[in-house]
Amino acid sequence: VHPAEASHGDLGMIVPGDAVIALSNSGEAAELADIVSHVRRFALPLIAITSRAESTLARAADLVLLLPKAPEAGPIGMAPTTSTTMQMALGDAIAVALLARRGFTAADFSLFHPGGKLGARLRRVRDLMHTGEEVPLAAPGTRMDQAILLITAKHFGCLGVVDGEGHLLGVVTDGDLRRAMAPDLLAREVGQVMTTNPRVIGPERLAEDALHDMTALTPRVMSLFVVDGATRVLGIVHMHDLLRAGVA
Repeated sequence: VHPAEASHGDLGMIVPGDAVIALSNSGEAAELADIVSHVRRFALPLIAITSRAESTLARAADLVLLLPKAPEAGPIGMAPTTSTTMQMALGDAIAVALLARRGFTAADFSLFHPGGKLGARLRRVRDLMHTGEEVPLAAPGTRMDQAILLITAKHFGCLGVVDGEGHLLGVVTDGDLRRAMAPDLLAREVGQVMTTNPRVIGPERLAEDALHDMTALTPRVMSLFVVDGATRVLGIVHMHDLLRAGVA
């Protein structure tokens, strides 16, 4: 609430249940008088940020956050510069402390900041993953010649190996194909070639987490299968999905 506008109707924005933080380096700004009176009328908590403990604002406040007395920057030392910088820094510190006190998480942040680069990084994996027929899956008894055709057709560069209930048993990647290269490769079964205990991710994890798991861990991967708590496959997310969403 701007103090100059408060006296012309904006005081109605301050309602019971609010706490008011009033900022004034000198603590004597006349524009704050109506706000202080309004706060006292409704018995609201008043927190003062000022550099003068003996000021009118400090005496009226329930809590005073006292800034050090420091000269303003500039050739005449009068324009608010140092004082406003200290107020902004203290305001940021209060905001961060409040986030920690309330247990505010990145997921909470995404609800209020869905746009831009930050919003993209905080999208859920379930919002970006491919599902249904798009997911490259095969039974462990599938022959490798069929598996290679499936890997090529689905365009993810990998194949998930699942049991009859959809639990992920392993994956076959381009790297697995190179490591298993032999004259009989095409006649072998995927269960003999797959990598067990593959890296996976849950649907409620953040897209930023998916990017980290793909790029920051060794070996780096281009896709992650999305599974539930029982390792049943729900979908797959690819690095290109993250790039298109603006995560990376």
